[in-house]
Parts: sequence; structure tokens; C-alpha cells
Amino acid sequence: MSGPSTYVPKSAIGRWFESRLPVMGLFHSSFITYPTPRNLNYWWTFGGILTFMLMAQIVTGVVLAMHYTPESTLAFSSVEHIMRDVNYGWLLRYAHATGASMFFFAVYVHIARGMYYGSYKAPREVLWILGVIIYLLMMATAFMGYVLPWGQMSFWGATVITSLFSAIPYVGNTITTWLWGGYAVGDPTLNRFFSLHYLLPFMILGVVVLHVWALHVVGQNNPAGIDVKNVQRDTVSFTPYATIKDAFALVCFLIVYAWFVFYVPNYLMDANNYIVANPLQTPPDIVPEWYFLPFYAILRSVPSKLGGVTALFGSVALLAFLPWLDTSRVRSASFRPLYRIFFWIFICATLGLGWLGSKPPEGGYVVAARILALYYFAFFLVILPLLGLFETPKPMPATIADDVLAKSGSGAVMARGAAASPSTKG
Repeated sequence: MSGPSTYVPKSAIGRWFESRLPVMGLFHSSFITYPTPRNLNYWWTFGGILTFMLMAQIVTGVVLAMHYTPESTLAFSSVEHIMRDVNYGWLLRYAHATGASMFFFAVYVHIARGMYYGSYKAPREVLWILGVIIYLLMMATAFMGYVLPWGQMSFWGATVITSLFSAIPYVGNTITTWLWGGYAVGDPTLNRFFSLHYLLPFMILGVVVLHVWALHVVGQNNPAGIDVKNVQRDTVSFTPYATIKDAFALVCFLIVYAWFVFYVPNYLMDANNYIVANPLQTPPDIVPEWYFLPFYAILRSVPSKLGGVTALFGSVALLAFLPWLDTSRVRSASFRPLYRIFFWIFICATLGLGWLGSKPPEGGYVVAARILALYYFAFFLVILPLLGLFETPKPMPATIADDVLAKSGSGAVMARGAAASPSTKG
């Protein structure tokens, strides 16, 4: 936990202001002296990367909105205007479009790290659920943003995805009509999506604040998955130790991000979206962006439209119930040999679904997608609950300090850690 602030401003004006609005004290206790587990690795740096990417998306998005025209006959040409006539408009557009892919890549690594090290277990259930809410808002924001260029893939992607809501009994057609603003995708749809695409990032920012707040209440998890027992021995201050590590990881991430923006900005975009939307000409293959492909494969693997929609939403909703589906008392996969095997199979299955989502829904592709989708759901609903009953975890270190010393090669500490019993906390 952050605990009460010990920050005391040096100037009289600073002390006066701090006594009335302790903003600097909050910042100091949350990001300077905040106790961080000393065994954190670089997988924990993606939280800072995601914060940077969110701010970058908001800033570039606000500037792009100043030049974009949300009208069906002008949207496509307004994007061309941004690319050709606005000063550095091409950079803003490529940074925003590529930034969406970088954002999702970072969030998938962040989620996978949380699943591997058990960051969803007690007392971090609310923290995890807030993360799932952020992910859902990201998906909605990205989908609506993809529609705004009003190219062929934008138009037909919006038509396919929004029509899925019509499969919901009783209210499906009403929801679809409201999303369209009429009886087909058109100008009212574009206006709705532009408004929501502009609004949702600020909602994401609000939930991120709650997410960070919850993190500072329950404290960070760590690779060993054990609680802090001695603040002096088990933790270090957030600054400079974590900030330097986060800054180095961010620089490495930005190098990759910049390479995509300046050298291959269209690599992650569909060529069909450079053709103006035509309601009378359907593209041969309608596929979403790469970060939606695993769920698109699950959707297409179910023969029934309603069943596919249910599986689609269920595949994401299951993440929110992960704290209760995993019945093991041990957090970290480092001490769960069976879980580690099933986890990496799950990662491979998800990547396989992503590849299959880009293929036509026919023949062996459909069969393979059904097999991988079955494992996806079995991992959450069958494997995780049973592993907690039958898996025998490895011996765990007694403290975080012991874990650090054991990894540094201290034989005595390793022996003491091997004699310790598994943690019984969440």
C-alpha cells in the first residue's frame, strides 16, 4: 500500500498549497516512495507502457478529430486531406492507427503476465475486473475507430459486426437499428461511432485511475506470488528502481513503435480500406484487425448465429470470472508445473485462433478453429477448476527477499526456500 504521505514541501507556498490540496503528497506516496516488490521482472513494465500509449492515443486522436469530417460522403476524403494537406497529418494518422495495434499488443502481454503469475487472485479480484473492463472499452473504441476512415473494410466490417446483435432474442433488432441509426449502415452510424470513439478513451482513462488506485490499495503481485512480509527486506522504492526499469522498457518499445510508424505504417492495415466504401460491392474477405482475430475465429466456428455471438461474448466475459475459476491456492505458475503446461497450450491455441481468424471459414480451417475454441473454453471451465484439486505445487520461498537471493545463487537460501510450505493465501 502507499500509506500516508510523508512529503513536506520546502517552500512556504508549497506547504500552504499542500495543506489544502495534497496533490504532490499523493504523487510522492504513489510514484516515489511507493514500496515495490524487489523481485519484479520486465514483464511488469507493460503497465507503464500501456499508460504512455493511452495518452498518446488520446492526444493524437484529439488532434485528428479537429480535421476529420464524420459524414458518409466526406469522411474518406477528410482522411486523405489529413494525410496530404495537414502539417504532419500523415504522422498523426499513422501514429494513431499503428498505436492501436501497439496498445493491444501491450495489453495482451499484460493480461498474459497476469494469468501466468496469478495476479487475479485474492485480494486483487477487483483490480483484475477493472482491467477486464478497460479491455472491453478498448475493444469497443478500436472497433468504432476502424469504421471512421469509411473505406471498404470499415463499411463492411461495421455491417457484419453490428448485425450480430440482431441474433439476440427479443431486443436484437432494436439494438441493431439503434446502432445503425436506421435500417442500414450509413451516415447516422458514422456519426454515432465518431461520438463514441471520441468519448470512450476518456472513460478508459477514468477506469485506469480506478485500476491504479486499486493496485495501490492491495499492492503489486510479484513473480513468486507471495505477499510482502517485511517492507524493508522485500521491497524497494518505486523511484528510482522501478521508474528506471520502466523507462528503459518504454524506450525499447518505442523503437519498435517508431519502426512501424516510419517504415511499414500500412503493414497492419487492410489494403481494402484505401478504397472508398461502396454498399453495392462486398469485399471477397471481410476480416477485422489482427487483435480481434481470435474472437472472430471463435464466432465463425459455431454454426448457429446466436451460438456464435454467445461464444464470442463468453470468450471475453470468462476473463472476469478467472479469480473464481482458478481454485489453486498458489498464485505463480513458477511453482505450478501442470498449470504452466496448460497455460502455454492455451497461449498457442489463442495464437492459432488468431491465424485461423484470417483464413476463409471453410474446410479444415473451420475444424481446426472448433478444436482450438473448445480448448479455449475448456481451459477456463474445466482445466483451471480441476487443477486446483489435483495439482501438487513446488516448494515456495518463505519471503520475497529469499526468492531474490535464491535466484542469485545462494545455496543456503535455496535450501531454506525448498523447506518452506506453499502459501495458503489466494
